[in-house]
Amino acid sequence: MPPPPPDASDTPNRPPRTMSREARRSQIVEATIQTLAARGFARTTLTEVARTAGLSHGLVLFHFDSKEGLLSDTLSHLAEEYSQNWKAALDTAGDDPAQQLSALIEADFSPAICTPARLAAWCAFWGEAQSRPLYQESCGEKDAAYNATLETICARLNDRGGYGGNPVRMARILRLTIEGAWLDLMTMEAPYSVEEALATARTCAAILFPRDFTAPA
Repeated sequence: MPPPPPDASDTPNRPPRTMSREARRSQIVEATIQTLAARGFARTTLTEVARTAGLSHGLVLFHFDSKEGLLSDTLSHLAEEYSQNWKAALDTAGDDPAQQLSALIEADFSPAICTPARLAAWCAFWGEAQSRPLYQESCGEKDAAYNATLETICARLNDRGGYGGNPVRMARILRLTIEGAWLDLMTMEAPYSVEEALATARTCAAILFPRDFTAPA
């Protein structure tokens, strides 16, 4: 099933013709996210990205001399955006591990990153075998940092509540539940809402840590 079309919140603004190099590259990266969402990994080309951005092919080629370079920068952008999002959420959560876990769960369904175009772009990178080395190069360390943080929080909750579980597996179950909800939002013909996806992740936390979380009604 093709990915859902991007919504208006994902549509890049048309900036003025005169822009800094950094701003222009950001514009092109945003257009690449849109193109990946609409056309998939294999059919994303510099020409299609230029059309989405409302720019000439030559201008896109000036900033990114190959599709591979553009896709690499786009994936790095998505990875950094995701990393900054969960770290910012964690910074406001305080020291209580239940609040920290709640903040991480909510961060994954934040309107800043949980949009049809961004989810579809992630899916395009995940599903394309030729992008796996690129994914590991751009995301491997960031994924490891997130997983280590989630495992530490689960270990603290496990020890405090005496749940007797394996924190690594608990963290993995939570992560797979969230990623599965993301996939549902991308691939179901009539997907449930983002709010329901968040409630599903919260239900998972309540099953793992019933004295710290309550499943949503």
